[in-house]
Order: sequence, then C-alpha cells, then structure tokens
Amino acid sequence: MKAVFWMLGAIASFCLMAIAARELGGVIDKFELLAIRSLVGVVLLVIIMNVIKRPTLMFSQRTKTHFWRNLFHFIGQFSWLVGIGMLPLAQVFAIEFTVPLWVLIIAAMFLRERITVRKLAAVGLGLIGVAVIVKPGPQLLDTGAIVMLIAALCFAITFILNKSLLRTEHPLTIVFYMTLIQLPLGALMAGADWTMPAPWMWPWVMAIALTGLSAHYCVSKSMQLAEVSVVISLDFLRLPIVATIGMVMYGESFDLAVIVGGAIMLAANLVNHWKSKQVV
Repeated sequence: MKAVFWMLGAIASFCLMAIAARELGGVIDKFELLAIRSLVGVVLLVIIMNVIKRPTLMFSQRTKTHFWRNLFHFIGQFSWLVGIGMLPLAQVFAIEFTVPLWVLIIAAMFLRERITVRKLAAVGLGLIGVAVIVKPGPQLLDTGAIVMLIAALCFAITFILNKSLLRTEHPLTIVFYMTLIQLPLGALMAGADWTMPAPWMWPWVMAIALTGLSAHYCVSKSMQLAEVSVVISLDFLRLPIVATIGMVMYGESFDLAVIVGGAIMLAANLVNHWKSKQVV
C-alpha cells in the first residue's frame, strides 16, 4: 500500500509539472527555466544534506559519469519542454513511455546484454504501441513526435547511466550532481540576454523545480517497496489522468489511439519485467 502512495505522489508531481510547463510555454526561455530549476534544486539539496548531517553526499569520485548522465538528461528535459508545447499532453506522456523500450535496445547494442525471446517480444509490442500513437504517414512523423522521441531516447541513456551510478552513489548524491551540473549548462545556453520571470510566472517556475525533485524521489521510494512491474502498472495511470487534464484545462480532443498505444506499451513493459515461476 505504501508503494501505491508513493506512486500517486509521483503521478501528481508529473501531472503538475506538465501543467506548469504548458502554462509557461512560449513566455519564458526554456534554458533559463532549466537553470532556475537547477538553482532551486542545488540550494534545497544542500540544506537537506546538512539537516540530515550528511554533507559528504555532496562529493563523488565518479564525476565523469555524472557529467554524461546529466548532459543527456539536460537534452532530454529541454526536448520534453519543447514537445509539451507542440503536442497534446496525453501524447507527450504516451511517447515518454517508450523509455524502457529504448533502454532494452541500447543495452543490447552497446552493453551487449543478452537478447531473449521475452525482450524481443517487449520491443516488438513497444514499436507497435509507438506506431499507434504517432500514426506515421507519408511525412513519417510530425516535428513534435520527433522531439519527444529524442527526449525519450535521452531519458533512456540517462536511466542506464543512473543504474550504473546507483551501484556506488547515494540517490541524493545523484540528484545533487544533476542540479549542480545542469545549472551552468542552462545558464550558458540561456546566454547574456537573461530576463527574470514576471511575478505571475514564479509559482509555475517553482512548481517545475519542486515537482522535478519530488517525482524522482517518489518513484525511487515506490521501487524500493514494490516490484518494478507493479510500479510500471501504477505509472500507466498518468496517461488517462493527463488526457483528462488536457481536455478540461486546454480543450484537447480525446484521442483513443493514444490510450490504446499506451496500453500496448504498458503490456510491452510488463512482458519485459515478467518472470516465469519455476516448477520445483
């Protein structure tokens, strides 16, 4: 039951982040937004680590891996913010569900992980789900779908590097380096013509900064308490919830293909994490 509680917290965080990103779309430089988000994260995490009397968590011997993880994560976050201004919210989240599919493919190609029938079935189902959602035609894919697929691919690389870091690093250290590295990246890309957000923007800016931290923390806690397949199943609730938010708040039309494609990708993820019981 505790795992459900944490996943509901993650779902609420992701949905609020999407709403905040949509509200700020086109009115604030996305690199500035990422820099401010990282600055808030750095300050908050430094306070937390000192309060819990573990300031050594701010230091790591694996800075190179942290750098590459956060470079890809930064590109993924930027692409996600761009995509959310181009696509309905439900389609954004549905394409984001392709991350486990890319993890499987990347691990097989570059990490030489063994390909099994189960993994092939998961990849096949995942590709079908993607095709149902993005509806490729003569033009192949629209720009928004391509941007979101780039985001999902970067998040998949981030996931693999994060898995490597977790062997030696505390989760707080990983999140701290995420904010520490992405702060100068965002500030550098924003350039010299920095303009501070208007007063009405700050609640949404802070919502993005705080939900980014809370979402990752809630997912991690849920994975500590339940099987990955349970977490994935609960995470799927994001799709119908955000589709409803899109319809109510932004007048987006209901696209059954998004729900169907998302369900197919949910099945693909469950197939990937399914473990047959051995008969003794």
